[in-house]
Amino acid sequence: MEPTGEHKDVILVVDDDRDIARFVEVNLRLHGFEVVLAGDGQEALELIERQRPDLAVVDLMMPRVDGLELTRRLRADPMTAALPVIMLTAKGMTVDKVHGLSAGADDYLVKPFDTAELVARVSSTLRRNKEFREVSPLTGLPGNSRIRREIADRIRVGSDYAVGYIDVDRFKSVNDRYGFSRGDGFISALARSLHRAVMSVALPPAFLGHVGGDDFVFVCTPEQVLPLTSRVSADFETAADALYDPTDRERGYVELKDRRGNIRRAALVTLSIGVSVSDRDKRLTDPLEAMTIASEMKTVAKSQPGSYVAVDRRRGVADPGHRHVK
Repeated sequence: MEPTGEHKDVILVVDDDRDIARFVEVNLRLHGFEVVLAGDGQEALELIERQRPDLAVVDLMMPRVDGLELTRRLRADPMTAALPVIMLTAKGMTVDKVHGLSAGADDYLVKPFDTAELVARVSSTLRRNKEFREVSPLTGLPGNSRIRREIADRIRVGSDYAVGYIDVDRFKSVNDRYGFSRGDGFISALARSLHRAVMSVALPPAFLGHVGGDDFVFVCTPEQVLPLTSRVSADFETAADALYDPTDRERGYVELKDRRGNIRRAALVTLSIGVSVSDRDKRLTDPLEAMTIASEMKTVAKSQPGSYVAVDRRRGVADPGHRHVK
């Protein structure tokens, strides 16, 4: 299936063998893809920071950062967790395929391979990615179906997990006061704050998704909830303050006119976070139920002033709720 329309999918090819890299590049370009090259995993990570590819074709054996380590790092970073990866291996051994898929690769190709197989694998993996891992164009984060699959994966392996549902209090006032473009700036700032918070809680990797608008979801261990939510609340409020006009920021509110011309005041934005927890005492075995409970707890958090985290009390966790104080 050849790409159509003005947008061309960008394929990152990571291989220290320049002949193979060029072979892959030429053939993908002939079939309508854009291609960027990296000589090893370290170079690939640096390149990904500058531009966001739609798929990566990654050689297994490379110097510095090899294909397995590169894939693990991509999966551990919320901003690249949804990037589809096809692993290249020179060996036809099952163990290499298992290692690659275990590290998070979506598919694999055994060298030598022909052009038709290369294009078919790339096209089908991209198609699956768009169907099952839809990504927000504003934040680059995976959406609803990928979020549900992440929760389902944690349920399947039997690990304790927590789901957090986040949105911005009084976000409408930002759009009403400054317009949607500035509003998008607040959403992007929240995505960056969440990314920093998720990375700060270390391993095991927490997952971050964008439901849409100012609604985000994270999936982590129960122990990571408090440090993650505390960090994102503090970080986002600081980032949001800088996006307000100086006059509004200094007085702590924006003035808005209603339809009748009356002036009303809206306080600066904060976060409401609802959390559902599945642990040994109380299992949540349905991803939709876990997200629904988290959304219900977000509504509880909305009733509290300031940035507030409400944790499902039915789960018997030690921290039923806390407020972030600047």
